[in-house]
Amino acid sequence: MAHDIRVIVGLDFGTTFSGFTYCHVSDGEYTTNDQWIGERGQCQFKTNTVLQYDETLNNVTSWGYTALSKRPNRRENKTEKKYIAELFKLHLGDLKVKPPLPVDDYKTVITDYLREFGKLIKATINSQWDGIDFMENVILVITVPSEYSEREKAVMRKCVYDAELINDRLTERLQFTTEPEAAAIYCMDSCLKEHDLDISGTTFMIVDCGGGTVDLTTRKLLAEKQLGEITERCGAFCGSTFIDDQFIKYLRKLLGNKTIDSLIENYYGQLQYLVQEFCQHAKMPFTGDDIDFSYELDLENISNILLEFINDTAKQKMEDIEWLIRFDYETIKSMFDPVIERILSLINTQLENSREECSIMFLVGGFSQSEYLQKRVREKFIDRVNIISVPTNPIKAISHGAAIYGSSFANMDDILDMSGLKFVIESRVLKFTYGIKILSVWKEGDPIERKHDSALFRFKCIAKRGNEAKLNQEFSQKNLYPAVPFQTCALFEIYYTREFDAKFCDEPGMIFLGKLKIDWPDVEKGLERPTTFSLSFGKMEITAKARNELNGQNYQTTFEIDTEI
Repeated sequence: MAHDIRVIVGLDFGTTFSGFTYCHVSDGEYTTNDQWIGERGQCQFKTNTVLQYDETLNNVTSWGYTALSKRPNRRENKTEKKYIAELFKLHLGDLKVKPPLPVDDYKTVITDYLREFGKLIKATINSQWDGIDFMENVILVITVPSEYSEREKAVMRKCVYDAELINDRLTERLQFTTEPEAAAIYCMDSCLKEHDLDISGTTFMIVDCGGGTVDLTTRKLLAEKQLGEITERCGAFCGSTFIDDQFIKYLRKLLGNKTIDSLIENYYGQLQYLVQEFCQHAKMPFTGDDIDFSYELDLENISNILLEFINDTAKQKMEDIEWLIRFDYETIKSMFDPVIERILSLINTQLENSREECSIMFLVGGFSQSEYLQKRVREKFIDRVNIISVPTNPIKAISHGAAIYGSSFANMDDILDMSGLKFVIESRVLKFTYGIKILSVWKEGDPIERKHDSALFRFKCIAKRGNEAKLNQEFSQKNLYPAVPFQTCALFEIYYTREFDAKFCDEPGMIFLGKLKIDWPDVEKGLERPTTFSLSFGKMEITAKARNELNGQNYQTTFEIDTEI
């Protein structure tokens, strides 16, 4: 890293919309991009997370806003078949039902999108400043949901590398932060002062309401504009796209599963256009206050392609109502409520788990602009949180916060030496329990089936879920020794689990993280070669370190994790 960082880029890679903020380290001015290809000069802080491929499925023909399907031409019997990929970020994480994609490997789609997005970022930076080498002079910070595991971050890192945004897969010039953490940094920097809460000790909650996920974190403002984490961050798949799913389910009831399945298979872009119309005329304007609110969908006018696939029974019903579907207040509300109930449950759990009273709650992200969501959150929690606020620009909060996060790294002489650094994130609460596989003596009461000679392999906890991890803190296990006197090297296998306590590395829910190999010279010392193993969590990606206490040799690594998930 040394002294060559000149620009910071915060990239909010979202399920439905994506955006970026950039800053030159010399002036500290943050700019969120509002110019996008094909949007006719509209000033928006994000563009659509959508790709369109040609018939070979090997080449991207358009991306972002331009990849959205437009209103079909009624003078034509058919609309050109388009191969559109959207919601592909949902293939990361443990969502049970994944959205359909025209390309077999979702990682290819993510890579293709990041490549196109990266071209715009590079062009924007080059238009602002001369002589910027993106691979050498830029720190790229990408936001991820709270629920992402180490493996999912590793997939993202590989996709960024394949998209040619970094020239070394393990470079420190790519950093990650969670979406609510980035939003918390933005609110600390821009919003707390508006409420006279920019004082040390203020506790505030971020509810990041995106398209795919809703993520929460509760933070405490510390001295010198640093943030500590009060309780374990959480999140779930309950973003605004799941309201769209309810809309499609409603169409399935009216038109039949086969009709919608055929539309998806043959003209997916036209189903996408129906969803766009629903979002613009029903989802976005719905407030929950006007019981006379309704939305009418003219199927014949908007998607006459449906006539090819609809069965006779459903066709007759549609003809009886002249192909005009009316969504009344209760129908639209019923699409919102299951999603919003999950969000309210997440907020309630976060408040209950917090060790301190929350002074203010910020709703950020695209879905936070829903007046109905705001209404429900205020009704539910106004007695428990004094202020519930939506920032002026909730859509740009995450990319802007990510750029601020990256600025801490730009001010470092060596990113691996964090001693004395005043970093914007002072601590995080661990979401997993981490440990290593060790060979130890079999004892009475241990499972007999695990006994090998007089020993067995155990899970040795290094850091437990729920622990607070400070920036410079190392979680260590001392006095690790060779298993046999003539051993010349050791391979530490690192595992993690959501369980608070674990005994063995093959228990349900246990996930292999990576390996760290060290040399054990001086075999003449026999077993008396003590080693200390440690893990640190100062960055979003974990670093493992081992120290041979006999000769002082240090070994350090971040993990090359298997990305085939």
